[in-house]
Amino acid sequence: MSLKTRILGLAATLIIVAATASWLAYRELSEDIIERWGRQVAEIQVRYDSARLLQSLEREIGLARQMASSSTLIQWAQNPDDPDLKTQAIRQMESFRSNFRDNSYFVALRHNGHYYYNNAANEYAGDQYRYTLDANKPDDAWFFQLIDEGRDFHLNVNPDVELGVTKLWIDVLMRNEQGEIVGMVGTGLNLDDFLQDIVDIGQDGITTLFVDYTGAIQLYRDRNYIDFASIIKPEGQKNTVDLLFDDSQDKQQILGMLQMLKQREGRAGAVESGFVTVDGRKHLAGVAYLPTIGWFEITLLDLNTLVPPSYLWPLVAVFLVSLLISLVLFHLIIQSRILRPVVALEGAVKRLREGNFNLPYLPKPDNEIGRLVDHFETMANRVQLNTRDLEHQVAHRTEELHRLARIDALTGLKNRRGLDEDLDAEIERARRDNQSFGLIWLDIDHFKAINDKSGHQAGDEILCRVALWLKANVRPYDHPGRWGGDEFVVLLSPCDPVVLEQISSRIRLAVEQESLKTGMPVTVSIGGYLCQPGENSDTILRQADRALYTAKEQGRNRVCITRSDETTVSPGA
Repeated sequence: MSLKTRILGLAATLIIVAATASWLAYRELSEDIIERWGRQVAEIQVRYDSARLLQSLEREIGLARQMASSSTLIQWAQNPDDPDLKTQAIRQMESFRSNFRDNSYFVALRHNGHYYYNNAANEYAGDQYRYTLDANKPDDAWFFQLIDEGRDFHLNVNPDVELGVTKLWIDVLMRNEQGEIVGMVGTGLNLDDFLQDIVDIGQDGITTLFVDYTGAIQLYRDRNYIDFASIIKPEGQKNTVDLLFDDSQDKQQILGMLQMLKQREGRAGAVESGFVTVDGRKHLAGVAYLPTIGWFEITLLDLNTLVPPSYLWPLVAVFLVSLLISLVLFHLIIQSRILRPVVALEGAVKRLREGNFNLPYLPKPDNEIGRLVDHFETMANRVQLNTRDLEHQVAHRTEELHRLARIDALTGLKNRRGLDEDLDAEIERARRDNQSFGLIWLDIDHFKAINDKSGHQAGDEILCRVALWLKANVRPYDHPGRWGGDEFVVLLSPCDPVVLEQISSRIRLAVEQESLKTGMPVTVSIGGYLCQPGENSDTILRQADRALYTAKEQGRNRVCITRSDETTVSPGA
């Protein structure tokens, strides 16, 4: 039997034992506990739902108030026929549109009744003026009603027939410096999205709705109960919250809770609760007043759905005790069959991670853990072999990269970096052994003219040939290299004045003669310097460069040998 099967079988046994003990405790549950717990949950849920609504609205309301206080919009509202003010106002409105959650806004001017609107799709860019509000049209009555009432802020759920949208509208009055109403601004939130995010939370047993100050339903998961355009409807024609209840006592109770909260309007966090019947099922109703928006939040909890008897405390206590006993037994078994081998394996993994391949003894039970230990030991051996091989490859590659970084790609000679290192080594050796060494600096004569006449490819071929001739005419232990461009450097060690002159002349003559055979004759000018112990690289290179300059000045195709006390120029053939 596999380890998985054993664990599942043992877990199933523990669950059966715990479930049996919990079922025995079920008969002792009390309805009074359910009700007291339900009242606490109702208050928490009401505050939670209220906070979710306010969190969604407070930012939008703040932006709308900021928009209503815009001096640009206020000036335009007082002078709507001014084209410059209109242009500035449109730009201001569009800047607010990008900040609103719905990316939409509206502006209505009192002076001429013009209604401006744009949506998230920027559908009305350049044509924000949509229509003119008419006091005689029922669909526009909300605008004039709010102005007559002088309500600086208002929330309403209303379909806009002209625009073909239904939204939760945030309305804020615009006032000039004298406090006169000059228009109205705001934004709208898509009703379906808002209902889904705030009201229809998708949790069984919890129903949330919002009503205005008069009890008219503003937000509810069933749109048929929503009282659209409440502000223009007379009392008695509104869809009020009591429509949700069949029993007259329930209607009176819910309206009574609204009235009590109105009387305690200034008390923060006040919640009223009571039991009502909805669709034949007993619910606990929690009601809170939201002074920020002037609405009430109502939460209906179906306690039979939310708190089934099986979840009460006696059952939980018995269940926990049974589970604790079962877990102790389970732990004793798991400890020997899984935990101890896994702990040992973890220690071995840590050793391996730290690079220590000397692994301790690992217990191997006859299950998946034992097979895992076998696989780990095989893997550890393979990792050890691969690590050694990789270290060898890295060392080899590092050495190769070190060599390539000091080789000129075109000629295969050492580059300037390699020559600098060789020069430093020779200077140190000369100081230590008190011996001189030679440095040859040569330059291909008229190389720029060759490049200009024959092209860079021909120039590259000449550089490669000169490099071959250079290697062929120095000793095996000398250090030839390409200094850069058409300049080459050779370090001669050991060296004396005679050797320096002989090798320099041999190189010059070889280049001259061998190049004639190729059909593209070239010559070189050579400067040589016999370096003395204690001289630094700057001095040595400066002396060799001075010798090279002398050879060029004397007509090129020359060898100029210089020491600290003398200079000798050997002409060409």
